[in-house]
Amino acid sequence: MSDAKFRAVVKQHAETSRLMGVDFVPVYRGRKSAGRADAPVTPALPEAPNPEPAVERKAPAKPTTKVKVEEPQRDEDERVELVSALAEDRDRVKAQAELDALRRKYEKDAPHAAFDTTFTKIVFGEGDPCARLCFVGEAPGEDEDLTGRPFVGRAGQLLDKMIVAMGLKREQVYICNVLKTRPPGNRAPTSEEIVACKPYLLKQLAIVRPMAVVALGFSATNALIESLEPIGKMRGRWWELEDATGRKIPLMPTYHPAFLLRSYTEENRRKVWSDLQMAMERVGLKKG
Repeated sequence: MSDAKFRAVVKQHAETSRLMGVDFVPVYRGRKSAGRADAPVTPALPEAPNPEPAVERKAPAKPTTKVKVEEPQRDEDERVELVSALAEDRDRVKAQAELDALRRKYEKDAPHAAFDTTFTKIVFGEGDPCARLCFVGEAPGEDEDLTGRPFVGRAGQLLDKMIVAMGLKREQVYICNVLKTRPPGNRAPTSEEIVACKPYLLKQLAIVRPMAVVALGFSATNALIESLEPIGKMRGRWWELEDATGRKIPLMPTYHPAFLLRSYTEENRRKVWSDLQMAMERVGLKKG
């Protein structure tokens, strides 16, 4: 085919392609025409720039936020109460250790060895070693002698009711006796027995450091303040005793629970309750 005829065919083909919507027609150079000077040459496409080395892109690290755990806010009164409670716990451990040591000393000294007694167990005392209120009786009875605990018989059960009426629990007070062993036949302590045992009682009170003491009955009151007045005249007003360190402790005498069991009259109950209310006020308890 002549060149003129070839160009006419190409032109016609291009026009037909345009009418069909084709904007351009690629032109390929054959092997034979590649060396021909008059062969149509397709302009070379610009070379693509050399791609930059691929860089691994990491997602930006999320800022780490340290969560600060704060203690719940407490007002000043709550902080003071917390510190006070912790201090009281430490004091209780120390006070109980001192009471235990005093008991071992009592058992070693055995002041009751000279007494006319056939006791079963030593009844030293029990309760809160840092109690605000302390109850002191005269001596253990039969039930106490068998269990080794103060005030667990019928009189003790009545004392428990009195303590509950004050808004307290037995574990929140300290209970002990002047004598630590049972006298024969539950008789009252003799003056010799009181003299022998009183130093240990005063040391107990010095360790517990109560704000007030309730003396139950004449014998206990007489042992602590050495007054010979009848209990009916001593009760209802404040007295004062000194513990082993010379610290003065307010003392309220009242009727012994055993006496109330024998004379359970409304008048006697009212008198005892009045004495206990005065003790409650002295140690900072609300009166019911």
